[in-house]
Amino acid sequence: MRPVHEFKTNFNRTEERKGQVSGNQSDTLALHDADSTVRNLCFEWPDGRRAFFNYAYLIKGEFVPGCPENVIHLDISSYKVTLQGYRLYALFTDMLDHKPRLIRAIDARYLLDAAKESKPVITGISLETKDE
Repeated sequence: MRPVHEFKTNFNRTEERKGQVSGNQSDTLALHDADSTVRNLCFEWPDGRRAFFNYAYLIKGEFVPGCPENVIHLDISSYKVTLQGYRLYALFTDMLDHKPRLIRAIDARYLLDAAKESKPVITGISLETKDE
């Protein structure tokens, strides 16, 4: 049996609550916690629009290297999602392990600031319904 004083120390944690998006809007990628059991992938456009899908419905992912932009094609259930951007190979390999939780596209006016970083930069997200 655990003493009560050890239990109360859990309430003083200042960590970000699970399920909340960090307040830093410059981050284009948020990862799942290691102990997360539900794996969803949320896409966010620069105008604030969002769409999410469960990884269980991810059928196929394809990385297309390009110069200068890379492309990732995702077949998710009855949708086709296309991600365009820079340094997307790291994002693609993280998707193999279902790590990304949030993928945020940046506005074109912030592209120069994002280019200075070594993280993946998503410049466009396209969501289309597949023709059956």
